[in-house]
Amino acid sequence: MINRVHVIAFLVVLVLTALAPAQTFTTLYNFTGGSDGGYPYAAVLRDKAGNLYSTTYAGGASGYGVVFKLDTAGNETVLYSFAGGSDGANPVAGLTADSSGNLYGTTEVGGPSGVGTVFQLSKSGKETVLYSFTGGSDGCYPTGGLLRDKAGNFYGTASECGGTGKYGTVFKLSKNRQFTVLHGFAGGSSDGRFPQFTTVLMDKAGNIYGVTEQGGRADSGVVYKLSKTGKIKLFYSFGGGTDGCDVFGIPVMDKQGNLYGTANACGPYHFGIVWKVSQKGKETVLHSFAGGSSDGSEPVAGVIMDAKGNLYGDTYQGGSYNLGTVYRLDKKGTLTLLHTFSGSDGSYLYAGLLRDAAGNLYSTTLYGGSGHGCNNSCGTVWQITK
Repeated sequence: MINRVHVIAFLVVLVLTALAPAQTFTTLYNFTGGSDGGYPYAAVLRDKAGNLYSTTYAGGASGYGVVFKLDTAGNETVLYSFAGGSDGANPVAGLTADSSGNLYGTTEVGGPSGVGTVFQLSKSGKETVLYSFTGGSDGCYPTGGLLRDKAGNFYGTASECGGTGKYGTVFKLSKNRQFTVLHGFAGGSSDGRFPQFTTVLMDKAGNIYGVTEQGGRADSGVVYKLSKTGKIKLFYSFGGGTDGCDVFGIPVMDKQGNLYGTANACGPYHFGIVWKVSQKGKETVLHSFAGGSSDGSEPVAGVIMDAKGNLYGDTYQGGSYNLGTVYRLDKKGTLTLLHTFSGSDGSYLYAGLLRDAAGNLYSTTLYGGSGHGCNNSCGTVWQITK
């Protein structure tokens, strides 16, 4: 699914890569793979007190993953351990919260049909399954998180099943638990397929934007817009060349309506790109990853944007140890590596970034760290402070 082609082609990037300013990297928690969880794919959610919340794919009391809280002192509390049955199993995506502090998310598998759930976790730790996927027209295997609107409705994607091509769906789950398929992906040149590791974005008018791993003119992925009436428009179809391919992550939109994100593969060096797509459907490649010690490679999670228009993201591999990086890309196109992972501090990043009001960054690594009990260690939660 994710391109792992390794080509040593990083010299050109040296011209466009800056040395990182003083940053402080801290490993906040090392997972052991036991009751505390292991292998976090997901980004973190932060409350007003500075506590972090997320999920792990495995570990917990039954080995099917957990929802956890990490306080400001680095103490982890498991809020819920998935049992792997009707309650769901193996969450890949992160969490969203309401004003009462209830948490919401998805599990990739589990539920009565074994193909995923949408769940709520109350502040007291009670889990309620809000919807169980059937693997039919509703979709299956939700690997993305949830978007919650002001009315309390949820929107998300299922990565497979559904529609005429069984290539995934975009869905709405109302606050009254009414499930609606907003779009079933059909693939081909005029539609996307396989919305993997992605959460949708919504504009002020209620239009939904997202990406798919494949589909479009070259079956290399698309950026799409889904109107409130259910009409889909492909903003951009990736060609699988220098413009990138295999699109994951969560797109971000600026005030002008331009969309930004990452492609996991292709590009000049075959290690992926950072892209911008205008409302007119014009793509601009903002950075082409070249791997090696001075650049990242194979971004999965997309990017986030600060008030000045700088982009921040991470890469699955690349850097001095080829175990992943965290980067900033400024408006001039200069990429700065903020951290290169070495293994003991974490390795291999799927999760997106969270940036707080002070400019500090938070996220997880899938592997690495100093925890014991897993092959390659069990992952970490980390912070970069300015």
